[in-house]
Amino acid sequence: MKIGIIGAGKVGGTIATLLESCAFCKNVALADIRSNIDLTGLGKSRFVQVDVKKPAQLAAFVKGRDAIVSAAPYFLNKAIASACAKAGISYFDLTEDVETTAFIQQLAKKAKATFMPQCGLAPGAINIVGGSLASSLQYVRNCEMRVGALPLNASNQMKYYLSWSTAGLINEYCQVGEALHGGKLVTTMPLDGVERITIDGTEYEAFNTSGGVATMCQTFAGKVGDLNYKTMRYPGHRDLMKFLLQDLNLAPRQELVTQIFDQEVPLTESDVVVFYVSVVGTESGGGLKQRSFIKKMHGATIQGRKLNAIQLTTAAGIVGVLELFAKGRLGPGFVTQESVSLLSFLGTKWGGKVYGG
Repeated sequence: MKIGIIGAGKVGGTIATLLESCAFCKNVALADIRSNIDLTGLGKSRFVQVDVKKPAQLAAFVKGRDAIVSAAPYFLNKAIASACAKAGISYFDLTEDVETTAFIQQLAKKAKATFMPQCGLAPGAINIVGGSLASSLQYVRNCEMRVGALPLNASNQMKYYLSWSTAGLINEYCQVGEALHGGKLVTTMPLDGVERITIDGTEYEAFNTSGGVATMCQTFAGKVGDLNYKTMRYPGHRDLMKFLLQDLNLAPRQELVTQIFDQEVPLTESDVVVFYVSVVGTESGGGLKQRSFIKKMHGATIQGRKLNAIQLTTAAGIVGVLELFAKGRLGPGFVTQESVSLLSFLGTKWGGKVYGG
């Protein structure tokens, strides 16, 4: 299979790194507007300089691929997905942006190719796990999904260092989200719904952000009582973000906040991903059951490249579904994360290696 990756940053490069050891992948074309891309250790990959904002360049890159993966900023995904739809090429991305996903869902209605946005960690693997646990019970009272991409250590006031897309981070802090309450769709306000959660003796705070629930509210409406997704951080982080984005009214100026974070908040390579899903419900003829999937995941060195936890878990999520796609396990049109069984996902090379065990 010939795969094109648009966006050769940390996650795009990590996806290419994991694909090196995948038998289903013949070669990778890694595209970016920048020219100084390091391909060390990536024997299957070649670099192509592409400006996504130039339709002719984008169309030329998409042509001839079996699948395109967008690891570009979320606001470029509509153009990339449209180019794939026009060329009849299958499309995957990592977006947490609800509006972008709705656009792709409409785009894919008449498509014969596969369109699967919201791959990766959250949205992505968290929905595969949450959907599978929810589907294992006859009636589900509640489904809680929580993910934290966190520094192992942080000494600054907000107890946070950057480890992934700053634009994506700020966007999920600013946009409304979705949840199910009483089986019905409700809108959640960003940074609200604060709760405390303790995992392995460490206390975290969790609060509403957008996108992590993916399409699960559509899938499980009327079938699950309460279903929600929240981001986990160390206690105190949410209050500072609420002051910055809401009290100072900077949420409408996401580009400015992104610029400030990129300039003043350090990047960290020492991080951890905390992954938590809890489902409560009843089995057929049985009593009330609680099922959970809890895991802490760290980075690793692969193909001589040091990958942090958020890079590895995000890339493993999308490479896992690419393997299922290569095996003909994903249908045409719009494909949701929760339509993938946890057993199938853990049976993939990187889905099993990172999320299994």
